[in-house]
Amino acid sequence: MEFEVAGGLIAIGSSPFGDQRLGYVTGGRFYGERLNGTVLPGGGNWSRSGRLGDAAAVGTFDARAVWQTAGGALIYVTYGGRSVIPDDVRAAFADPSAPPVDPARYYLRIAPVFETADPALAWLNGVLAIGVGERTDFGVRHVVHEVL
Repeated sequence: MEFEVAGGLIAIGSSPFGDQRLGYVTGGRFYGERLNGTVLPGGGNWSRSGRLGDAAAVGTFDARAVWQTAGGALIYVTYGGRSVIPDDVRAAFADPSAPPVDPARYYLRIAPVFETADPALAWLNGVLAIGVGERTDFGVRHVVHEVL
């Protein structure tokens, strides 16, 4: 399954606990063999970032969102994760005229879990997954794999 989200960013700033940001969700979609639908507006990612050595930023994910399937079922999705973005990649991300960056040049990983009250999707309540992310023109896309 894949999902992609779009949104905005509120930079809260550097405190003694790190550089705090809020990435809020304005929408998105998810699609795959067993699930399809939209990512509803209103979720967000409460993230922190810092430095990993002299040439890269490291960040955390603390994200929550609500997905709605094509059939109308609601799924609460939460995930934590990590990112490692080299400084030259961050500079390219900040430059709207720069070409897309090869996702092999940076690290974006998440571990989503799902919660739903829909009986037809009850199997999701027992799933742990991992996701590999990449930045896109839309926002961020994650390819999600169920851990068996």
